[in-house]
Amino acid sequence: MKNMGKLRRLSGLILALSLCITGCSRSGSSKGKDSKEGFVPRLDKNTSCSINIAGHYENFEALENEFNSFSRYYPNVQLKYTFMDGYSKASSGILSTALSGSEAPDIFFTYPWMSDWEDYGIIRDHSENLADPALDIDLSCIRPNLLTKDSSGSILSVPVYTTTYGMLVNEDLFAKENISVPQTYDELLSACDAFKKAGYSDPIMGYNKGSDLLYPMFYPHFCAQIEGKEDVVKSLNEMGQGSGEYMRSTLELISDFMGYGYINLENCNKLENNYDAVILRFFEGDVPMMLASGNTVSGTEKREAKSEAFISKPFKYSFHPVPSTKDGGYFLNTVSIGFAVNKDSKNLEMANEFMRFLVSTSELNQMAKAKRMVTPCVDMSLDSVYAPFEKLSTKRIINLSELGLLDNASSQISKAGWQVSNGNMTVDEAIEAYGSIE
Repeated sequence: MKNMGKLRRLSGLILALSLCITGCSRSGSSKGKDSKEGFVPRLDKNTSCSINIAGHYENFEALENEFNSFSRYYPNVQLKYTFMDGYSKASSGILSTALSGSEAPDIFFTYPWMSDWEDYGIIRDHSENLADPALDIDLSCIRPNLLTKDSSGSILSVPVYTTTYGMLVNEDLFAKENISVPQTYDELLSACDAFKKAGYSDPIMGYNKGSDLLYPMFYPHFCAQIEGKEDVVKSLNEMGQGSGEYMRSTLELISDFMGYGYINLENCNKLENNYDAVILRFFEGDVPMMLASGNTVSGTEKREAKSEAFISKPFKYSFHPVPSTKDGGYFLNTVSIGFAVNKDSKNLEMANEFMRFLVSTSELNQMAKAKRMVTPCVDMSLDSVYAPFEKLSTKRIINLSELGLLDNASSQISKAGWQVSNGNMTVDEAIEAYGSIE
């Protein structure tokens, strides 16, 4: 994966050193966190103020660790994290109202799907341009294809975590049954069949509410089929007549896989959520493969101690791409959360200073490690659980932000996949219904 980072390193991006910041004095020369000298504060170290970061996580220990590190440079700056209830696709007004209020956050979570929000204009208008050279934020440490620019060339949000999709693999079960972890679609079928014959009722499982279940298999596969095809993406985004046909090969993959009976829908339906329930069920130790997202994987380490089954009989596990073709699976990389700075913050200079501190290989990789997520950095030092993704060819790495697929189109594709997975629609029916699938 480090080779991938080197190949994708942004060349020629040189951020100018900061000019004078009004209202606060500098302390030493401005140096990015990744320089040999490390992070050098450029504001008065005795500055006293409060910075509030608001977001969707109910707790954020990894960020609190960064608060502690930042306090070594600015001991009088109080940093706090606020959980904002209702921070979801259905509650766009929550954030826009907060940004317009008297207690507006200084820094706030962003998600790629926010661009489809009715209130996105308000959020955009409150966001600082983090690519402004005067801020001296080292964006070169981030994989360039994860940085989204608006029409004016501004970068309003910096990715903090990214994620992907795959399957948790119980390596001990594979070793016990002398079965190889599948690398191709045919090998996946063979592995499922071998576990079935060995008496495993659920060779592979997944959460089956909403539009999930086979999503970690079929969505990366679908994205690979349309990658680089701007006319196809445009048609899908516009819900053009006949554009559902572009889903055919992916829906046929779903139909084929479900036809073997390796997934027990009734047992998958018992999973109450796509986080704790999925993890704890996998930790029971009798499921060879569990479909999941990186967001789910992020919670595995902390939940090892919450599973009596895992405590009594721990096993080695890892996260793998779901092999959906004869050449294997894909690493579909997408931004999980980003940070934006409220340009109307009462303490804007210090909010930007915290971002200058945070946006570095060392700090972002440390946050990724603490949360067990995928780093957005060029230097992708991945947690060992993600090691199988490092073996993938760069040709099988897809960056969702570059694809251009809008959230409404993506939602239709995931719903179509779920309907076919559950036998509620045939492939042809889902294709015909594209644009209006519930």
